[in-house]
This record gives sequence, C-alpha cells and structure tokens, in this order.
Amino acid sequence: MVILRVLVVWLLLALPGAAQQASPQVLIVDSERLFSETLYGRRLAADLATQAAALQAENDQIVESLTQEERSLTLRRPEMTADAFRIAAEAFDAKVQDVRRVRDAKNVELQQASIASRARFENRVQGIIATIMLERNAVVVLEQRTVILSVRAANITDDAIVRIDAELANGGD
Repeated sequence: MVILRVLVVWLLLALPGAAQQASPQVLIVDSERLFSETLYGRRLAADLATQAAALQAENDQIVESLTQEERSLTLRRPEMTADAFRIAAEAFDAKVQDVRRVRDAKNVELQQASIASRARFENRVQGIIATIMLERNAVVVLEQRTVILSVRAANITDDAIVRIDAELANGGD
C-alpha cells in the first residue's frame, strides 16, 4: 500500500502534463529566484553590489590611512615625552573610535538600502503575481520555502520571471 502511494505521488510530480490538466488552486513562487533571475532584481542587486564595493573601497582607504598614521606615531615615539605620546595616542584612539562609528552607520545604511530595495521589488511584482493567480483561478500563492511537496504545475516562478521582465524590464526606478 505504501509503495502504491509513493508511486502515485512520484507520477504526479514527474508528469507535468497530468498535473496541468486541472489547474491547481494553490500556486507556488520562489521569490529568491524572482529577485535573482529577473532583469529588475538583477539591476537592484548590481546597484547594491556597486554601493557595497564603494563602501569597501572607502573602508580600505581609511584603514590604510589609519595604519600609516599609527606607524608614524610608533616611529615618533622615541623622540616624544611620555605625556606627549600619551596625548597623541589618546587622540589617535579617539579618531579611530569616531571612524568606527561612522563606518558602522554607513554599513547600517547599506543594509537598510538593501531591505528597502527588496521591499520595492516585492511591491512592484506583487501585482504581476496576483494577475497570474487570477488567470489560473487560484486562491492563494505560497512561497516555495514553505512548501514541502507539490506538483510542478503549481510553481509559477518561471512564468512570473518572464512576465516581470516583460512588464518591468529592469525596473527603472
């Protein structure tokens, strides 16, 4: 009996033609694929990658500058009084802490920009997904990550990617 059930489930999953005869009431979409495979999602990801690379280049430049400043302070130490060195070292330490706070804030800004981009993407594609849902007489669309088992016909990700590219292109916001 168990073998028969496994065989039936396997046939339903393996034969998309059989599953497509009756339109599923529940559809599935892989939102990660939508973001990574559509023109719009790829443009947003590229924009974020450009911002991240610029931030990293800025960080690298700041690290190099601070390293040189620290090296200079170390080289000047033998010529300085203990009090003068302590004052210079404390000033350098304060500068490093200020730079760290600014860098942390910029990293948070980049993370927030990433979240906002993703939210904009999801808001813009939601109508397209809803249209596909209505065209297929479905009652709900689930995220792929929450689905344990389904027939292939229920997954609309490929169709959604084509439709998003056709309607939104690269998003041009």
